[in-house]
Amino acid sequence: MKKILFSAFLALSLAAAPLMADVAGKTFINGIDANFPPFALMGPDGQATGFDVEAINWIAERLGFTVRHQPMEWDSIITSLKDKKIDLVASGLSITAERAAQIAFSEPYWKVEQLVLVRKDSDLTVEGVLTGGLKIGVQQGTSEAKAMEDSNGSNGRNYELSAYSSAELAASDVVNGRIAAVVLNDAPAGEVIKHLAVKSIGDAGIPSEQFAYGVNKDNAELLEALNRGLTLLTKDPYWEVLKAKYKPGEIH
Repeated sequence: MKKILFSAFLALSLAAAPLMADVAGKTFINGIDANFPPFALMGPDGQATGFDVEAINWIAERLGFTVRHQPMEWDSIITSLKDKKIDLVASGLSITAERAAQIAFSEPYWKVEQLVLVRKDSDLTVEGVLTGGLKIGVQQGTSEAKAMEDSNGSNGRNYELSAYSSAELAASDVVNGRIAAVVLNDAPAGEVIKHLAVKSIGDAGIPSEQFAYGVNKDNAELLEALNRGLTLLTKDPYWEVLKAKYKPGEIH
């Protein structure tokens, strides 16, 4: 009789408790932009690394699943996620209304600002860059590229956009004089400033955004697991270790 009562109590308890996604033992493919340091890049050993890569690796280990990182062209990454060629995007993915209509986002974990970078010896101002009819570089497929395209011609803005496959290539063309400036969010901006003769002259006048992980709208199990993993990670000392190691968004 006690066994029957205990079994009934256990069944009721399980029914009342919130269900937690069981992703243990599964393998998920993470689509990354391998030219987006410090969030995602390829290391000297040919392996994916970076702030987001190490973060999702930690979550995978903690929750018992495996993650494989697949470098992809950024402007096709949302389509690849929708078509289930990949399972998630943990690679500096900004939350936008357009993307939210197509995919599901985790809880945000990082805030980014959009900056204007010019040559170190330039005397250009943000106003001069945005209203002077100059050539401005952006990384194709990014939220800042879309925002710059949409705002061109309004509030006195007047410029010609040039699309690049990576922030590094765009900044290189600033240095060699092919374009006057580049608009990047502060994460890759901090990285290119370390290596190239460019500087930030201020905010591009684009609303700040937040990074989150993206998954297919059909994959509620993975979404729940990622949110749970982010909660664990951001409360763990390893989160501060990652921030100290990669300094995402830090402008030098």
